[in-house]
Amino acid sequence: MDGLQNPSKVIRFLSPSVPFLIKSALWHSFGLSPTSNKWDLRTELVVRLLRRLLSQESSLSISRLQELSLRGPVIKGGMWISKVTLPAPEEDDIRTTLIRVIDDLVEGEETYTVPDLAPVEVEWTGSRANVDSERPRPDLPEAQHYEKLMAEVSSNVTILYFHGGAFFLCGPSTRRTTVAELARLCRGRCLSVRYRLAPKYPFPSALLDVFLVYLSLLCPSPDSLHTPVPASQIVFAGDSAGGTLALSLVQLILQIQRSSSPTIRFHNQTISVPLPAGVATHSSWLDLTRCMPSNTTNALYDILPPRDDRGPVASFPACEIWPTNPLRGDIYCDTSMLCHPLVSPLAAQDWHGSCPLWFGYGQELMLDEGRAVARMAARQGVSVVWEEWEAMPHCFSQLLQHLPMVQIFHSQWAGFCEQVVENGAGSGIDPGRVQTKGTRYAAKTGKEETLDVRSFGDLSDDEIMQLMKAARAERSLELNSPTKNGISPKL
Repeated sequence: MDGLQNPSKVIRFLSPSVPFLIKSALWHSFGLSPTSNKWDLRTELVVRLLRRLLSQESSLSISRLQELSLRGPVIKGGMWISKVTLPAPEEDDIRTTLIRVIDDLVEGEETYTVPDLAPVEVEWTGSRANVDSERPRPDLPEAQHYEKLMAEVSSNVTILYFHGGAFFLCGPSTRRTTVAELARLCRGRCLSVRYRLAPKYPFPSALLDVFLVYLSLLCPSPDSLHTPVPASQIVFAGDSAGGTLALSLVQLILQIQRSSSPTIRFHNQTISVPLPAGVATHSSWLDLTRCMPSNTTNALYDILPPRDDRGPVASFPACEIWPTNPLRGDIYCDTSMLCHPLVSPLAAQDWHGSCPLWFGYGQELMLDEGRAVARMAARQGVSVVWEEWEAMPHCFSQLLQHLPMVQIFHSQWAGFCEQVVENGAGSGIDPGRVQTKGTRYAAKTGKEETLDVRSFGDLSDDEIMQLMKAARAERSLELNSPTKNGISPKL
């Protein structure tokens, strides 16, 4: 956040935690911390401090937290950024198609709000070579920024990136460092999406926005800066909730392709909806019910508080956007929708025909749900690459950039994106080019262990669905209990 770039504000922010940090440092230094053999001191302090802050009841409302999270850093240094707005098409096909697919996948009395179709703000991002980290952004029209960005692109890779933030926080500005690094490593460009945030814009607003942006890459409006991008040159990527959107979008496309109406009218053209070259996600949140065992068993290494830390829901002070009226049991969606495949991809039962998938996880709360989705996809013939990093927290590549393993992680992440594009369908090579494999990297040493993706986990697919439905029922009971403030999922 911009405010925390001010040293005096940083001191005031951290001062209440100083005794806690001193104690943590001493425990680590004397080998008394249970993670001292896995982490360096800096990692210990960062993870423990963030976990402590996230475990406390929030004194800030959701609207205030949302406002603070949107204050990204100033654009400078080795990145080109071009901010544009992609117009909504005159036709309503994209929205009616999404609603049709949602309704086709419901099982009973699920409830959701049909969103309006709206323009979407995006940021084109590329690497800016041979400048120092403090070089300011030139004062140029956005079109010229895009031209300069494209002048430094030397590959066919276009990464369509969806930021995380539990669906109600953050925006493209908060992921510029990550996105610029992916663009640099791929020698390509990224398009980062400012999708509409909950709770004001609940499911499926964000999914509709990212769907619109994908179709705008394939079939741009006449006044767009970019020319049409083939699907074989596009990779979906994202972190946390952004990973949810990436895999939900794949499920949406698969359902469209299987339907009797596989085409859409978009910007006065009739287009098909192909899959991208691949999907590459980091710490994806694939189960909004949070029912899997790792939501408690991996708490030692994560910044996120465990599922049972304060019960199934957490309280926020009331504000103009939360709680909703009528009351909704989840910030992102109605409680009844938590097991819908386009909300929680863990609930999706059919990944046949999907493009290659890459998963990057730490030893975090969300590990089991990622493993379960990877297992199901691999068993159904999808090419799956799994990267697991011992003792690392949620979204560790953004939090612990001092670690050498983060550089390796980024290289693996970008390497997959480049592989599926440069050696993919656009080159006439069979999609089977990406071999299913799993790798676990040991903490500190980076020693590699081979994992069998198809054998992940002890729970069957049916048992997982039972757990999800039980967790949804528990959330529904909590919703019907009297509360003093608003409620939201415990994160």
